[in-house]
Amino acid sequence: MNQQQQNLADFIWNVADVLRGDFRQSEFGRIILPFTVLRRLECVLEPTRDKVCRQHQALQSTGVDLDLILPGIAGATFYNVSQFALASVGSTSTRANLEDYIAKFSANAHQVFQHFNFADWLSRLETANLLYLVTQKFASIDLHPSAISNHEMGLVFEHLIRKFAESANDTAGEFFTPRDVVRLATTLIFAPDHQALNGDGVVRTVYDCAAGTGGFLSSAIEQVAEWNPNARLVPYAQELNPETYAISVADKLIQGFETKNIKLGNTLSNDLLPHEQFDYCLANPPFGVKWEKVQKQVQDEQASLGFAGRFGPGLPRVGDGSLLFLMHLLSKRKPVALGGTRIGIVLSGSPLFNGGAGSGESEVRRWILENDWLEAIIALPNDLFYNTGIGTYIWVLSNHKDAARKGQVLMIDATAMHAPMRKSLGSKRKFLADEQIAEIAKLHEAGENATNSKVFATTDFGYRRITVERPLRL
Repeated sequence: MNQQQQNLADFIWNVADVLRGDFRQSEFGRIILPFTVLRRLECVLEPTRDKVCRQHQALQSTGVDLDLILPGIAGATFYNVSQFALASVGSTSTRANLEDYIAKFSANAHQVFQHFNFADWLSRLETANLLYLVTQKFASIDLHPSAISNHEMGLVFEHLIRKFAESANDTAGEFFTPRDVVRLATTLIFAPDHQALNGDGVVRTVYDCAAGTGGFLSSAIEQVAEWNPNARLVPYAQELNPETYAISVADKLIQGFETKNIKLGNTLSNDLLPHEQFDYCLANPPFGVKWEKVQKQVQDEQASLGFAGRFGPGLPRVGDGSLLFLMHLLSKRKPVALGGTRIGIVLSGSPLFNGGAGSGESEVRRWILENDWLEAIIALPNDLFYNTGIGTYIWVLSNHKDAARKGQVLMIDATAMHAPMRKSLGSKRKFLADEQIAEIAKLHEAGENATNSKVFATTDFGYRRITVERPLRL
């Protein structure tokens, strides 16, 4: 993100100055983010606005599916047929006119504002006599594609998301992975494919099964674009929380991506991309969250489908569903003949250490190791996340390991590789600087025994529990 983009993001966030006193700091993002999306969509549609409205009037009574025609006329993946714009909603019926404006977006854009509960925030702004003022402030911000590209807008929006997460750091870690951790994970996943990703006309897919605000996908797209601006990384995701789903969809919409591949729902009980396979998978599922709410669906799937489903190897204890997400990602791999899949997942220590030999957790780990899918585990420093100071790990998995790595697992101790935060954000007191990310990536690329890395055979992790019974002494 360059200085110009930083300045634009800061300028947008400074709308918060108007909100202080009437709204809590943790609420600023719930107003600023949807207004930013609304202004960007408006700027994108402006050149074709009148033409789309004329065509809508001509076709609306014919029964034609407007979603098949109007996006093409709009030159975007969405459209709007309202007479209003932010600059023209007026000061007397601002809320009613804004609601009309938003209601007349195409469904893929309109859903963003629904899941933001934007109507409720418009009502609160009206009650505080701030609605017209805030609306006019956003109407004055130039977010036209000629001023800022889709990629640059994505960077700006991601910065705003991060500001929102940091301002609400009591809950941020549940839905937002710190950017430094994301950058490390994407580097570890993409670096071995650097040469392939630099080819002409490259198209790859990336999937996040616990997308939160979509940070993993945004960072992945950004990183590949840095290497090869002509490469195309197509994002897929599923997210449980409606508000963070709205943020993730909005982020992709303003970057010009198709949003039908971003799904709302519980990944474990209702996989909404059941037949898809991906080139890359990235995820940071919630740490230590119970899965008892979906226990019946998960157990039914395992009983009926076994290894033909997602959870064949075994089920972890109900207290932590992390390994369920990992097995879900493993079910999304492409066959090796089609290029295979690389996976990066951020986990707590629980999936590593919980469960003795023969337990559900142990059987999942055994399945992964015996099939030689685990490439590396990186132990991260404590205090990297907003909502927890516990130790965390990045697991790197692949079903097409290099020949030199077959039968091996690389363990990297990066717990001492960090820099102090100038100001703590919740539990986050440390961060990974670019140099430390590069150092960890170098250790991973080398795949050798060194001071902070060690290579193990997959068989080194195998244990069996044996019960020894002594003869009864009389």
